[in-house]
Amino acid sequence: MSTVTPATTAATTPTQSSSTANTSATSSLLSKDQFLQLMMAQLQNQNPMSPNSSDPTQYVSELAQFTALEQQTNTAQSTAQSAQANQATQALALLGHTVSYIDPSGNSGTGVVQKVDFTTSGPTLTVNGDTGIAPSGVSEVS
Repeated sequence: MSTVTPATTAATTPTQSSSTANTSATSSLLSKDQFLQLMMAQLQNQNPMSPNSSDPTQYVSELAQFTALEQQTNTAQSTAQSAQANQATQALALLGHTVSYIDPSGNSGTGVVQKVDFTTSGPTLTVNGDTGIAPSGVSEVS
């Protein structure tokens, strides 16, 4: 029994040190893969005979919380992608329509939407040669 404890402690210390070093070198947050690797290392190196070993149900609870967080992150990403697709669809639907709008300099105008450009900040419209008009700047469509 006394030989198992030092071996477990020796095996745990390098694993934790290398995980900590890798984590701090790449970023301050654990990725899902890093978290699962750390959890597996802890499970493999825990001593079930030691009264000081942590509660094994704690790992299951942490994994469930992590899974819920991952699902929320995936949902947020899907929602953002859907919003971008919705903006693109709405901008394309304005092609050929006469709109009243406010351009980036704050001037109002009316004209036919000639073109839709897709930029990193979202779609922009070209109305009667005026470029860079945000679809949110359109106040009326006829």
